Amino acid sequence: MIPEADSGFTSLSVVIPVYNSQVTLTNLVDRLGATLGQLADRYEVILVNDGSRDGSWNEISRLASVHDWIRGINLMRNYGQHNALLCGIRAAKHEVVVIMDDDLQHPPGEIAKLLRKLAEGYDVVYGVPHEDQQSVMRNAAAKITKMALESALGAETASKVSPYKVFRTKLRDAFAGYQSSFVSLDVLLTWGGSRFAAVNVRYDPRSSGKSQYTLQKLITHALNMMTGFSIIPLQLASLIGFGVTVFGILVLAFVLGRYFIHGVDVPGFTFLACIIVIFSGAQLLALGIFGEYLARIHFSMMERPAYVVSSITPEHTAEHNLI
Repeated sequence: MIPEADSGFTSLSVVIPVYNSQVTLTNLVDRLGATLGQLADRYEVILVNDGSRDGSWNEISRLASVHDWIRGINLMRNYGQHNALLCGIRAAKHEVVVIMDDDLQHPPGEIAKLLRKLAEGYDVVYGVPHEDQQSVMRNAAAKITKMALESALGAETASKVSPYKVFRTKLRDAFAGYQSSFVSLDVLLTWGGSRFAAVNVRYDPRSSGKSQYTLQKLITHALNMMTGFSIIPLQLASLIGFGVTVFGILVLAFVLGRYFIHGVDVPGFTFLACIIVIFSGAQLLALGIFGEYLARIHFSMMERPAYVVSSITPEHTAEHNLI
């Protein structure tokens, strides 16, 4: 190991979810191979194919046959990035897990910075870009996601979250029994760790294709996090109910005041219709929030798995792999 990369960690597991990335995998593996040997004595790269529609799994199988430090896991279908990551993390065998994307936006050479920060005693270290490099809509969606994370993680931790990160493998013990199909890795990491940090790292432009995370998917993920890992929506429903009740009392006081002071009723169909719409809307909103939580309970009772493995690449007996 070279001195500037030395962090005290001797083994690394790099987990990468793969989706329609056949054209980038060879380049990614070559860059990882040139870097990981300088960072640790033992290492592995776990490529989790998340239901790709191109030849990604064939490419993963080929790379695993060439490099003894590559392991491939093929999922039955597309379960989502966080579900695929959970699968790879549970398969990791070394003391530190590195999470990165498959599109070459996360330079392997920046792993050393994350490891050095982790060695200072942190549980999780995020690699955040120096500046936003996404589109306006994508950045807006990312902010929505972080706002949702604040309800489960706290504002300080949520501000550091990024897809490029390292953490101590022992943290997975805290969510070893987690079985829900709704997965947010960043939330699960808070179950086992409390010391979070972030360092600025370089993000490269996407080499090919476009991001699979559309605005709709990011918003859906944010809503899943809020209803799956937080009670903020329920508290919001309570506040709305309390506010509407106070409003109703004030309206009642206004009507009675007009009657007893002026001797007249409040006239007009419009006034009554507005009051009905306000109260009905508040009730439907609260019912919708309760329905989301009931749906989570329903899916939990179904015991729907977070992922199902279809196949894995053959194990090697080389030094890098311990099984």
